[in-house]
Amino acid sequence: MDVQLVARSQEGDREAFAALATATYGRLHRVAQNILGDLDRAEDATQQAVVDIWRKLPQLRDARRFEAWSYRILVRLCYAEARKSKRLLPGIEGGREEDPGAASAITGIVYRDQLERGFAKLPVEQRAVVVLHHYIGLPLPEVAEVLDIPEGTAHSRLSRAMSSLRAALEADARVPDARSVSEQVR
Repeated sequence: MDVQLVARSQEGDREAFAALATATYGRLHRVAQNILGDLDRAEDATQQAVVDIWRKLPQLRDARRFEAWSYRILVRLCYAEARKSKRLLPGIEGGREEDPGAASAITGIVYRDQLERGFAKLPVEQRAVVVLHHYIGLPLPEVAEVLDIPEGTAHSRLSRAMSSLRAALEADARVPDARSVSEQVR
């Protein structure tokens, strides 16, 4: 991030902030969409984050920390959006191209669907840690800083989230045998 652009924005330069907002909006929106799993609510959270960033920018002490600071504002707004409505739609937006060597497109779709269903069941706090660590690529100490939680809490949330996702995938992978299905029908 251009530190000079952040510094000029902090001084009230609207043109500098417009350039800063343009440069960061897409990144913030992808994070919000991955955390919330809903395009409309992600848009609401991102727009509010940009407004809050403008209002709070003079309070930022170190312009070099702008990126982490902006994530913190966004994640808090995502938490608020998630509390507004407990209904979450699955939707981990890839952002990366599919592996061209995939054995079968159908297998990839099924796997992604299972992953999205498992991800949607995670509490928003766990989704935030997964998105910041795995999607954005922040190291866990920075994730903890962004979320304003102890590093141990970030580790445990990530561990619980990954365990839940593994369990969801394993549960979907289990195919009941014909005998148990016929017994359930009776």
